[in-house]
Amino acid sequence: MSRPDAALGPMASARGVLRRISAMIVKEFIQLRRDRVSFATMIMIPLLQLILFGYAINTTPRHLPAAVFTHENNDVTRAILAALRNTAFFSFVRQVKSADEAEHLIRAGDVLFFVEIPAGFERDLRRGDGPQLLVAADATDPVGSANALAALAGVVSTALTRERFVDAPGGAPFEIVQHRRYNPAGTSQLNIVPGLLGTILTMTMLIFTALSVTREIERGTMESLLSMPIHPVEIMLGKIVPYVAVGILQAVLILAAGMILFGVPLEGSALMLAGVTLLFITTNLSIGYTFSTLAQNQLQAVQMSFMFFLPSILLSGFMFPFSGMPLWAQWIGEALPLTHFLRMVRGILLKGSSVADLQGDAVALLVLMLVAMGIAVARFRQTLD
Repeated sequence: MSRPDAALGPMASARGVLRRISAMIVKEFIQLRRDRVSFATMIMIPLLQLILFGYAINTTPRHLPAAVFTHENNDVTRAILAALRNTAFFSFVRQVKSADEAEHLIRAGDVLFFVEIPAGFERDLRRGDGPQLLVAADATDPVGSANALAALAGVVSTALTRERFVDAPGGAPFEIVQHRRYNPAGTSQLNIVPGLLGTILTMTMLIFTALSVTREIERGTMESLLSMPIHPVEIMLGKIVPYVAVGILQAVLILAAGMILFGVPLEGSALMLAGVTLLFITTNLSIGYTFSTLAQNQLQAVQMSFMFFLPSILLSGFMFPFSGMPLWAQWIGEALPLTHFLRMVRGILLKGSSVADLQGDAVALLVLMLVAMGIAVARFRQTLD
């Protein structure tokens, strides 16, 4: 069957084609205007990537938190600490009174470096007895510590030469003893595999539950569900629990593969690792369920999940050192479950961290889970609009 405008000639036919294409273009713009989540996603993702990669991401991290233990307060001690501060690699945030206190701070992730200037350092330096300057670094993230440790010897030698404590920067009569804790060889897999556990669980758990409510609405089964005598909390728990089992299975597979293939150790408690992983899975499922109550369809739910996942992998410390980010980026990162889970899982696997070392991150993760659950229950609609 021919179109009506075909009989009027080629010009009329061309005008008809343009008219129909124009109508479709207008229709798509109207639909895009109505789907504000999709439109916002197209605008926000490029801006978000530009801001994060341009301002927040730093492959040469500076102002890394460090602790110092000085047995004496003299001119040499002050010169060494001033030189380390001037490099901008170190930010001395704690003055400790013992090596055990510094060890606890490193294991808990509060500091990344520990500098100890032993008693008699200045005396031995002036005598030429070759004193030792002790530096311990958290090497679970090799990228975060490598540049700072590489600059250490030259900076201290230059500072002591400038203050005329030694004669020449190249032959300073002292030794810097470096201890790369928890990952002496700087193996990147020991840092990446625990991070992959968190990122894979974040991605899958978010998407699974983000589609849960919107799938019911689009399939038309929500009406039957809402007609039942069931509370919103019961619906949420009923949808979350099956995916908890899926998340646990994923975690077991990833950890087993990491230990067998890459030699990732388990220095801490397996029971504590299971507990924090379960808490992390539940938190992500709660956030995904919240997205499902906010979205109008499955596409919007996936878009919301991606918008949450992108800053999670960039600002959590998985890809780039967390301590090297600007303060505003660290604040955003503290609101992300992946940030706290990475600290805990790396601490348990690589450092043998205890409950006391990880309690701050565990409480933060629990608060995020309760907030997400509260929003999800508040947003859940017992009747279809």
